[in-house]
Amino acid sequence: MAYIMVDVESDGPIPGDYSMISFGAVLVNDALDTTFYGQLKPVSDNYIPEALAVSGHTREETLQFDDPKKVMSTFAAWLSSNCKDRPVFISDNNGFDWMFICWYFHHFTGSNPFGHSSQNLGSLYKGLVNDTFKNFKHLRRTKHTHHPVDDAIGNAEALLTLKKEHGLKIKW
Repeated sequence: MAYIMVDVESDGPIPGDYSMISFGAVLVNDALDTTFYGQLKPVSDNYIPEALAVSGHTREETLQFDDPKKVMSTFAAWLSSNCKDRPVFISDNNGFDWMFICWYFHHFTGSNPFGHSSQNLGSLYKGLVNDTFKNFKHLRRTKHTHHPVDDAIGNAEALLTLKKEHGLKIKW
């Protein structure tokens, strides 16, 4: 199985009514050198300025981003070329990131290469350390910048640390 760490930036809380502005993904392996970055034109006229500001982009910039159908098709091809079997979606906040990626895949390509499930890095960490109040974010080496590739890489670094220090079994 290929683990794909994903991070999403959006201009609001839910897909469809609001838009995924950008996302990043990294194939989780020791090198962390296989990444994907997509910037997507909004699918709605709605946006929350404060949510958009987190991404570092203006509304005017996002209107010049790529067609979502093209980005999601390109991402599906990237997954296919980098994963021998079904990829495993994992993220820091899979409740948020997953709903955008899943909705965009189904809406623009008709299917989701990740299937119907996702994994949550934070919950995995809490289980490994047996403490629901603990947070994994101290395990990141790459600074959390809200650029989705940086953030996906930082989260993947944390996952690799869990593999090394806690004996987490991950096959790739």
